[in-house]
Amino acid sequence: MIRPATPADIPVIHALIRELAVYEKAPDEARATPGQLHEALFGPDPAVFAHLAVDDTTGEPVGFALWFLTFSTWRGVHGIHLEDLYVRPEARGAGHGRALLTELARICVRRGYARLEWSVLDWNEPAIGFYRRLGAVPQDGWTVFRLTDGALGELGAGR
Repeated sequence: MIRPATPADIPVIHALIRELAVYEKAPDEARATPGQLHEALFGPDPAVFAHLAVDDTTGEPVGFALWFLTFSTWRGVHGIHLEDLYVRPEARGAGHGRALLTELARICVRRGYARLEWSVLDWNEPAIGFYRRLGAVPQDGWTVFRLTDGALGELGAGR
């Protein structure tokens, strides 16, 4: 079962993010606090959204998708950027990841969005294979750039 997240889900979303960071070999980089997640997802002007995959038997969340809107100047419509998709190891292979992506695709279709996009680490072959089986294609020729921490501060200060 897939359902939108509620404010009561913040602790489990935070735990799933931490688990994802460990899986991606970057546990120290996941610094978001439960308070920040609550504000981003449920504050007065939410800019991010989340859905949970819930085990049909136990009712416990076993995975999540966290996403936000993008805009394509070429297509003239919004899209969805999937920031995080994670299913706990013990729940993998049961269709939860596919169900989460299916729900996001349904949102795109229903709202007339042109794209559902995400990034995947180059070494994550299980995920890459899974995405290819769904019909997703890598965007060769594009490289992600990122400004953070000191470099972001420097540029933001006009230096």
